[in-house]
Amino acid sequence: MIAVVAATTLSCGAIGFLLVMLLRQLATPGAVLPATAEWIDELSVERYRPMLRLLNGEDLVFMRSEPGYTPKIAAQLRRQRCQIFRGYLRSLTSDFNRVCMAIKVLMIQSQHDRPDLAAVLLRNQTMFAAGVLLVRFRLILYQWGVAGVGVADLVKIFDTMRLELRSLVPAGVDV
Repeated sequence: MIAVVAATTLSCGAIGFLLVMLLRQLATPGAVLPATAEWIDELSVERYRPMLRLLNGEDLVFMRSEPGYTPKIAAQLRRQRCQIFRGYLRSLTSDFNRVCMAIKVLMIQSQHDRPDLAAVLLRNQTMFAAGVLLVRFRLILYQWGVAGVGVADLVKIFDTMRLELRSLVPAGVDV
């Protein structure tokens, strides 16, 4: 009985924490607006391709077959990879937030209402924030050697919004 109560309390606490983090991310993007269309052209999913393979585990499998392998070495590699991955995740989040902010500015300055674009923006921001929270949780599990981490969905959402922004801003126009 005590185990069930403890598990329920822990689960509710974790869900509450994730909801608070999700709301915090949606409420405070903390992004600086891009000033030029060149910045939009420089945005690319290619800069985030290393994230897709950084934590895939192939290196750990290879390391296990090498002489001198110890679990301590694997834990150190996972810890280092997590630090690098977190840097990429911060950069991806920052770029995503700036793209969304630029779209919002364009929507405000537009002479035409775009409820369809507003809905897409809100849906993608929510999906991205929830995805970041899931990735951060799985990153903790990865560091313990329990689970893998995939960011393909986050990169896809970023690319969708980047392309949307690119379609709204003609070449040579500043936001």
